[in-house]
Amino acid sequence: MKTKLKELRASLGINQTELAKRAKISRQTVSLIEREEFMPSLLIATKIARVFNKPVQEIFQFDEEELE
Repeated sequence: MKTKLKELRASLGINQTELAKRAKISRQTVSLIEREEFMPSLLIATKIARVFNKPVQEIFQFDEEELE
């Protein structure tokens, strides 16, 4: 899964801690998602998407192999 999380966070000028607070998740979770070491649940992805006021699929994209 690819993510635009780091780029979106930079565009708002917020760090991982601030994003975590706004999304009500841990900073460690934000870090793992940005490093593509953790695939967020639908709930976590939705919380993050709300922070940026964007649809989930605009922030998180699956590779074709993952969908097969």
